[in-house]
Amino acid sequence: MYEDDEADWSGDGVSLAAHQNPSDQDVEMTLRPRKLSEFVGQARVREQLELVLHGALKRGDQPDHVLFSGPPGLGKTSLSMIIATELGTSIRVTSGPALERPGDLAAMLSNLSEGDVLFIDEIHRIARPAEEMLYLAMEDYRVDIVVGKGPGATSIPLELAPFTLVGATTRSGALTGPLRDRFGFTAHMEFYAPEELELVVRRSAGILGVDLRDDGAVEIAGRSRGTPRIANRLLRRVRDFAEVRADGAVTREVARAALEVYDVDELGLDRLDRAVLSALINSFRGGPVGISTLAVAVGEEATTVEEVCEPYLVRAGLLARTPRGRVATAAAWHHLGLVPPEHAPGLFDE
Repeated sequence: MYEDDEADWSGDGVSLAAHQNPSDQDVEMTLRPRKLSEFVGQARVREQLELVLHGALKRGDQPDHVLFSGPPGLGKTSLSMIIATELGTSIRVTSGPALERPGDLAAMLSNLSEGDVLFIDEIHRIARPAEEMLYLAMEDYRVDIVVGKGPGATSIPLELAPFTLVGATTRSGALTGPLRDRFGFTAHMEFYAPEELELVVRRSAGILGVDLRDDGAVEIAGRSRGTPRIANRLLRRVRDFAEVRADGAVTREVARAALEVYDVDELGLDRLDRAVLSALINSFRGGPVGISTLAVAVGEEATTVEEVCEPYLVRAGLLARTPRGRVATAAAWHHLGLVPPEHAPGLFDE
């Protein structure tokens, strides 16, 4: 459920964020909710989206274009598919990086039927020429095709069937103002509470036929970093452990033993997360240290550390970003079983 096409930031001993095989993708499609009523969490977004869609259906109009923003794995792709289902139309799926030239976008737009949903993932990465063509398509359902070059070039208008564009982005700040302003409804996806993730894993366990006990659901949800995608992946790995090394039932004890094998600790930190904290504390005395230096210390790209590890470490209160660099908080020292120095951020926080 709620599997987006963006890079995941889960992890285990062999990296839960590794490339998925076809069987994993099939399972993910099976776990996706089909209707708004099946979608767990994001209550405010669901309510707002229901009003947008049902209001348009009641009037017989084309719904406004929709923009979803937020971290990976929270259900942006699932909601885009739900929009098409609720409208009773088809959905065409692409991504920003795939739309390098205006011709790529024009070809996709011209193949849309009336009422179709066009979903563009990572829309902030769309090429500027294609983005400028998208402005006219979103407003007037028309694109201008330029034929020829130089003084002899002519512009041919191409009428489009009315459609609804659904964009998804993990970096809303990277969107240009003109593009953002053309969306009639924007929604920011929030991280899930543990109780909501328990509902997610229980629903997924029912679909997969997993014997999931209540205490097992609590344990998995608590280590899922507020992200349904991660909760579902952890559930599948715990299921493997339960079937091979236990009696098949996923209890708290089985879940803990399984997640220990996959290097996911009680806070949901994986091997790379702990490596970042360990390097920050043991090699740099808790910081401050620059992100590039920290990345070299753990043998990863700076963008990986900054975009994959850092958001959750900051949200969990284990790492602080300062003008001078990254600093380990007192909670990070305690998490690694070490005594923090007096200058560690958060040491005297109540």
